[in-house]
Parts: sequence; C-alpha cells; structure tokens
Amino acid sequence: MQSADLWCGNGIETIIHWFRRDLRLADNTALDAARRDSDGAVVPVFVLSQWHGFHGWTGAPRQDYLCASLRELASGLEALGSRLLFRRGDAERELERLLTETRAAAIYFNRDPDPFGRAVERRVEAMARRLGVWASGFDDVTAQPPETVRSAAGTPFRVFTPYARAWLRLPITAPRPRPVRLVCPPGLAKLPTLPPPTLAGWGLSATARILTPGESAARRRAGDFLAEAIHHYASERDCPVVQATSRLSADLRWGTISIRELAGRCRDLIVQAKSAAERSGPAKFLNELIWREFYMAVLHHWPEVLEREFQPQFRKLPWLYPGDTARRQDFEGSDVSPSEAFSRWCEGTTGFPIVDAGMRQLAETGWMHNRVRMIVAMFLTKDLHLDWRLGERFFMQRLCDGEIAANNGGWQWSAGTGADAAPYFRIQNPWKQTQSYDPDGAYIKRWVPELRECHPRQFARPPAPQSSLARGYPAPMVDHAREREVALRVFAKHRREALR
Repeated sequence: MQSADLWCGNGIETIIHWFRRDLRLADNTALDAARRDSDGAVVPVFVLSQWHGFHGWTGAPRQDYLCASLRELASGLEALGSRLLFRRGDAERELERLLTETRAAAIYFNRDPDPFGRAVERRVEAMARRLGVWASGFDDVTAQPPETVRSAAGTPFRVFTPYARAWLRLPITAPRPRPVRLVCPPGLAKLPTLPPPTLAGWGLSATARILTPGESAARRRAGDFLAEAIHHYASERDCPVVQATSRLSADLRWGTISIRELAGRCRDLIVQAKSAAERSGPAKFLNELIWREFYMAVLHHWPEVLEREFQPQFRKLPWLYPGDTARRQDFEGSDVSPSEAFSRWCEGTTGFPIVDAGMRQLAETGWMHNRVRMIVAMFLTKDLHLDWRLGERFFMQRLCDGEIAANNGGWQWSAGTGADAAPYFRIQNPWKQTQSYDPDGAYIKRWVPELRECHPRQFARPPAPQSSLARGYPAPMVDHAREREVALRVFAKHRREALR
C-alpha cells in the first residue's frame, strides 16, 4: 500500500526509513515517501545481519560491496543534515527497539523481491500492528512489480517473450529527485549506533574489487554506459574481453542505481533513435533489464524454484553430487568422480580454457562476464552432470552482484530446467563458444597465464586425448562430445518417464 492510501495527505510526526537493498538517495521510493509524509523528520537505519563466518547465500565480495556502499550512503545522509543509524541483529527486534527510542509513528521500507526478505517484512509488519504503528512497504526494486505484469487471463507468465511484450506496454514511473535536505529529529545524534560495518564483522577477509561501490560510482557507470557503450551493446555484449556491458548488476542488486531511471533512459534512447541500428543497443539492454524482472516475477510467484526445478518433468533428474556414488549408473560415460569434478570446476582447472578463465576471473574479482557465466554453468550441469544448485550457491557466495532471482533463473536456464530455459538438448560446446566469443584468446590469456604462449586456434578445439595445451595446464577432464551424449540420454529418459 502506498503512502497516499495511508495518510490521505495528512502528515505524521516521525518516520523510520529502514534501508535494505535501496542504498541511494536519488529515486528512493520509500525514502521519498517518508520525507513527504513526515511533519517532523526521518530516522534512517540499516540493520546488519548477525551471521558470522559462512553464509550459504552470500560471501565476501557482495558484503564488501555492501560495506562500501553503506559508508557512502552514511556520508550522503550527513550532507543532507541527517544520520544513518546502524544496528545488528534480528530486524523485527531492532526496529521495535528503535520505535521505542524515537516514538516514531511509522516504518517505511522498500519491499524485498525474494521470499527470505518477504518473511522478515511480515514479521516486522506484525510487530508494528502489535505496537499500533504503521509499517508501509513500497515497490522499488523493479520497474514493474511482479503482480502488475499479467496475461490477459490474469495469470503470471511462465515464458519470457509474452512477459516482455506485456511489460513493454506498461508505463514506467518517472524517477523521483534526490532530496536536498532531511530534517534531523531531536535527539537523533544521541541514539545508539554501531560504526559502519566492515568485513571483519562477518568474519570475512578483504577481496579484490573490479567495481567501485556506492551511488556516485553507480551513477558514473550508468552515465558512461548510456552515453557510449550502449550503442555497441547489441553487437559486442557477448565478447568477454570487450568492455561492452554496463557492469551495473551489483548496483542494481544493492540499489545504488534506480531501475526506473535505467529503463526510462533506455526507452528515451529507443524513441530518439533515427534508425534500427541506433535502436538495437538500447533495445537489447532494455531486454536484459526485463529478463531481470522476469526472473524476479518467477521467484515471486513460484518461490519453490529455489529448492527444485521449475519444470516438473525434470524434478527427478539424477544429478550428481560430491561424495554421491549411488546414481553413477545413469552417467556411465563419466570417468571423473563428482567430488573431483566439482573441486576442479571451482578452482578453474578443468582443462577447458574458457571455463577456467571464467572461474578464475570470479575468484579474483567477484565478477564474471554474463556469456561466460552461461558457459561455465552449462559445463557444470551438462558436461559434469552436477546438480545446478551446487553452482547456484557457489556463485552466490562469490559474486559481488549475487542476486537470488537472477542467479537462480540463470542456473536453471543453463541446466534446461527453468522458466523459458534453453531446451535440454541445446548444449553449448565450450570449444565452439570460445571460437565465437573469444576468437583471439585474449580473455583466456588474461585469466589463464599458463596459456599465454598458445595460439588462439588451440582454444577452439580439444587437444588429442589425454594431452594438455601447455605445460602446467591440465588436460581436459572430460570428453565434451561423450558427455553431451550422456546428458541427452539422461534428460530424454527422465522426460519420457515424467510424461507417462
């Protein structure tokens, strides 16, 4: 429910704005509503999670991005005359404590798109009702909230193309301006707060950064991309060695840039284009933003995709798992144990140059080019026959832009089990993918130094059996052609059994 429905134009005394994954001041839906609706002031707060050492859905690169973005947000709020409070623990308990300390009449927040965040919201809303205060959630993470993009029959879409057509027919809310001032309520400076978070607070160590976090860096990246690289996006976005992508995924994850601003500017560029060639880049990038929203809609309507395959006919596939030998009969073509296969995939020592380059880029930077993400994901699931959930979790722990919905959607797409996924019989050949998208071998040589003296032609076809491309580099751990046939046989068999 939006604030106009709650307040009917009447102000209230003090509102708590609970920052979550909206770490910006410009076009922040809930913050803007809190500023307009409060007679007194806004109390900004961020509640830090209390896990320590290990988390199944995040890791050091993403938390590092969070820490740096929060430090910039705190500075930006101070410049507006306010102060960002930090609390650690259960959000329901910490917000209840802050309500008592401030005597605020409401909590405003932007809704989370994943089921874990929504569960927290329900507990906060129940606490607010018990205390007799408002808890008002706003749609901010997507340009089109999941509930608004429906078929003519009123049902959610299971396939991307009709979803995209419906999405494109809807208007995009104009971005709200950055506030020029926030009133500081009496006593805010005396409220208890923790210092800005560091990785050590989660028991994590520093990692290398490929991207500068924070709202100002996000706005620079967006401005540079929309001014130049977007015009070549359609033709160059799949080449991992070319700086042709926006690199805004982490900013969208943490909300240091507004999705409405990006989508709106893309639409403007499309309208202003004088030819199909000029439209192609902005249209392709907008299409990628819509894919992001489609995966969030899928997760919203079918949260079970985090636990099982979206397509029912593939829910009994006998995926391999490290240490599991009971299902080996389905994969008689494989010579590598599941444990060794997964370890070598994680380490980037598979003997497939494009796969190893991607995994090493991820390990060193917390980021991987999107085309390469598809290649390494399909290699894990179709060549190594390992459960896609292994790769999904591994990515979430190591990506600075780890986004639950998009990550799940991408992994199930590559596995052939998701919404609008690649058909199970369409299996990417890593050698041919290299020939198509890294023909000069520049990306591979950047991340796999053992191969820097190799001729690029060597990356486009497998070496002789049991042979290595270079000293110190392993031979391919599997035969792609053989494993492809194994995957086709297993998928076809279990699809037939499911459809009986």
